[in-house]
Amino acid sequence: MKPIHLIFYAVGRPFVSAFIFLFTILFSNFLIGQASYFQMDPSISPDGKFVVFSYDGDLWKVDSEGGQAWRLTGMKGEETLPRISPDGKWIAFSASQFGNKDVYIMPILGGEIKQLTFHDAADDVDSWSWDSKQIYFTSSRSNRYSGYQVSIDGQTPVRLFDHYFNNVHNVVEHPSSGEIFFNESWESKNFTHRKRYKGDFNPNIKSYNIKTKAYKEYTTYRGKDMWVTIDAKGHIYFASDEVNGEYNLYTFVNGKKTELTNFKTSIGWPQVSANGNKIVFTKDYQLYLYDVAGKKTQKINVDIPINNTLTKDQDFKVKDNITYFDVSSDNKKMAFIARGALFVSDIKGKFIKQIPTSPEERVTEVKWLKDNRTLLFLQTAGGYTNIFSIAADGTGSAIRHTNEAANNIGLVLDNKLENTAYLSGRNELRLMTLSDFKSVTAVTDEFWALGRTSIQFSPDGKYLLYNAFRDFELDIFIYQISNKKIINLTNTGVSESNPMWSKDGKYIYFESNLTEPRFPRGIGDTHIYRIALDKYELPFISEKFTELFKEEDKDKKKEELKVDKKEEKTNDKDSLKTAVVEDSIKITINEVGLMDRLELISPAFGAQENPFEIVKDGVSYIYYLSNHAEGNELLWRTTIKPFEKNKTEKVDATVIRSLQLLNVKDKPYALINGNIHTMALDPVKLEKIETEATFRKNLVSEFNQMFYEAWAGFESNFYDEKFHGENWQALRDKYAAFLPHITRREQLTLLFNDMLGELNTSHFGFRSEGKEDVAFYGSNTLETGIVFLKNNPYMVERIVAKSPADVSGKNIQPGDILKQVNGELLDPKKNRESYFSKPSLDNEIELVFTRNNKDTTIYLHPISSTALKGLLYDEWVANNQSYVDSKSNKRIAYVHMKNMSDGELTNFKREMVSEAYKRDALILDLRNNTGGNVHDAVLQFLSQKPYAQWKYREGKLASQPNFGPAAKPIIILVNEQSLSDAEVTSAGFRALGLGKIIGTETYRWIIFTSGASLVDGSFYRLPSWGCYSLDGENLEKSGVVPDIYVKETFDDRLKGKQPQLDKAMEEILKGL
Repeated sequence: MKPIHLIFYAVGRPFVSAFIFLFTILFSNFLIGQASYFQMDPSISPDGKFVVFSYDGDLWKVDSEGGQAWRLTGMKGEETLPRISPDGKWIAFSASQFGNKDVYIMPILGGEIKQLTFHDAADDVDSWSWDSKQIYFTSSRSNRYSGYQVSIDGQTPVRLFDHYFNNVHNVVEHPSSGEIFFNESWESKNFTHRKRYKGDFNPNIKSYNIKTKAYKEYTTYRGKDMWVTIDAKGHIYFASDEVNGEYNLYTFVNGKKTELTNFKTSIGWPQVSANGNKIVFTKDYQLYLYDVAGKKTQKINVDIPINNTLTKDQDFKVKDNITYFDVSSDNKKMAFIARGALFVSDIKGKFIKQIPTSPEERVTEVKWLKDNRTLLFLQTAGGYTNIFSIAADGTGSAIRHTNEAANNIGLVLDNKLENTAYLSGRNELRLMTLSDFKSVTAVTDEFWALGRTSIQFSPDGKYLLYNAFRDFELDIFIYQISNKKIINLTNTGVSESNPMWSKDGKYIYFESNLTEPRFPRGIGDTHIYRIALDKYELPFISEKFTELFKEEDKDKKKEELKVDKKEEKTNDKDSLKTAVVEDSIKITINEVGLMDRLELISPAFGAQENPFEIVKDGVSYIYYLSNHAEGNELLWRTTIKPFEKNKTEKVDATVIRSLQLLNVKDKPYALINGNIHTMALDPVKLEKIETEATFRKNLVSEFNQMFYEAWAGFESNFYDEKFHGENWQALRDKYAAFLPHITRREQLTLLFNDMLGELNTSHFGFRSEGKEDVAFYGSNTLETGIVFLKNNPYMVERIVAKSPADVSGKNIQPGDILKQVNGELLDPKKNRESYFSKPSLDNEIELVFTRNNKDTTIYLHPISSTALKGLLYDEWVANNQSYVDSKSNKRIAYVHMKNMSDGELTNFKREMVSEAYKRDALILDLRNNTGGNVHDAVLQFLSQKPYAQWKYREGKLASQPNFGPAAKPIIILVNEQSLSDAEVTSAGFRALGLGKIIGTETYRWIIFTSGASLVDGSFYRLPSWGCYSLDGENLEKSGVVPDIYVKETFDDRLKGKQPQLDKAMEEILKGL
């Protein structure tokens, strides 16, 4: 519920009394007078007397001296980025009521809200023209983003500057010079919260003069200068981090960059009043006002009703949301976790009770103890998971057994339920005795703290089986508990993971791709194998036949009778049976030729993972996930039965998103996609256990817990143990101070991302979505590939190559006038894009064009705006190709990679075996490349050289290999937007001596990442592995410096100049 402001006009005290009573009821959940935070995007009136800002998803107005704020909007979605027109009559803003951000205007004194843009891209309002007739905004409709203008009359928007990679934003018009000011770096748009970046992609204050066509860079500081705002006299103000690494207010005095503030925390985008007297900005999520004449800053104390609905409990369902479970050893009870809460029920799921753990924390794992009355569980505390226990009947309080600033994860119990093993932090495998809950470190190794790793007790309880890393790959180890001896079973350069001991102790099952490492590209297709721990032979039919006539062993029968009698006298029958079983198992580990005793269990095609063995009546059922049938990941099993061929069959047709398998006293269970199932072995069958229960949580507790857990995830796993020189604990405390003021989910996202930005790192982020974030409406733009003239938005200029309009027989020509869309006659004064905006993407569209007073009807299959942007990118590539072909007379091959994905790798190879095959040299263009993970494959291809020749009789000699690019001149092009895997590729190219690198320094944006999900599905992306050159240089900090430095500017692109391509061709042609 949003705050409601009511204005009553009436005479008489009875009405006043009634109003006071009504006001009390309406606002009983509101906090009046408490300081509010997360006031964003302020704009100040031309006379500096009041401020409009965004708060709680709406626009509000307050006097610049402070006081009561009044809400101006209450639309569906979010209203942000308000900008007041220079004449003081209008407010322009961005709003997302249709799912994406569009531009709207409203009269400043109240009245109709008018939508101006109608595209499914994100349209961010930047500023106004000084005549108050045009609005400048940044939009992602044609490329990553660029600057546009739209009239207040609502005509079709016009792009300011062409070229696919002119990514201008933060657009502001000078009142008299004709200049348009802007930035064009990701660091001044997507990543303004990343602090202290210094590199070639730093944002500078730039301008282009529409009148004189002059391009100018006002700042050259190797840091972040951005967010220009200009008053009516032409005084320029902006933000910079030059003095102390925090954004402060600056201006130009006689052309010199001059600091106006020196805050220890950063300001947000400043906005100056048109009269030049006041500048408003945000700091610490509140509004501040700078007095230009007095050179002083004061906080604007905003009195605003705070309606925090996050404190109210919400209902959640157990069904479909279970994330972990365990079954008691008596097979009578279950314990399970849903959305971080702990539950116990009967084995049928009919009688469910929530166990009272801390509502401020998250439970992640649970195990039943030996008495079937106590639960051992993992729960967060200060962000880290620690070990607790509690009575399973819900009585009593939880008891904490570990107190570590490190995550305890992966609880496993031995068969006697007397000991548990788990990982602690990045490098400890610990053993805990469950009688006294005392633990010791068993193994110190490289485990990584990124999630559960496989740990298992041997069937006899004397060994631990586990994975640990060697050179980024997982090996399988056995730890003998009695003498602490460690054996590396696999010891290869590839990964063998998720090991599982067979019930008889003779075999280890695991998954592996035996020939491909998992890093850097991922492991590829893995299969299920097992290795025999000793030299075993198959059973003999003759022995089985002899057993048919063998007399029963009387001594053995007597022993079994003794066991039965003991069971009758004890209440711990399961433990006694387990002890007998364990005593009968003899484990032998013959280290000689271990990997030679390898046996494939799963199919040899597709990918299989997560082996799990269930044994019954001498038959082994090996369950695993596999996609070998039609590509869907399903649950399969292979049955291993003596004297029969292995049989592989599908267990169920459900596509698996999450899976946990369990076998308790020969009764198997499966947790699949949030629901627990029983598993019948013969015939194979899954049966869901219905778990209908409702529980309650509030989002305040959940948000706080997620904040600390995600912080701890970074503390444990951030790739640089020095955190780029920042105090991560101090940053936690600094940003946690704002947690009590959060009233919306997006504020948590903003807060955590701001904290991450303090690390000056790449490849990071926190995202969170809830049901409250689902768009009420939606919009999709039907793109046709028809480009219209800027000065006549209904007249065809050209057709985009390979677009829906670029089809033989369509006969759409430059100069044609669009007249109708789907039978609707068009109004030339309206925004053309409004006719192409629909709730969903249509399969067909009917267009009527007029040419020479004759109408022509055209039918097209529209595409998405994302697909059209891809085609526009392709046009840029094709133009470069033509340019190189023309300048080099087709002697030089040109190949561009947009990113380092599998699709672009395939395109790279196709280009290399076709165009580049017979040419004399190669330009590999990695400019603007957004990364991925195929550097190894690219470099291996480029490294090929001829080493032999062959021919058929009287035929021509052909080299081997067929492709030898390393024998020819190669140049790689990079620029300030070459990032991530493009940087690794460039660094590797240099290290291998394959050629020269030309362009600018790369972005400094290269870290390999992992991430983790939180209790509600929120996710944080985690920079986990640094990337270093052979001499140890951290590429995240240094980037790749070209051999020949050549810059390409905004002005070069606008004028069609190609200085980097020109230099590449010049260097190659020197040697040809």
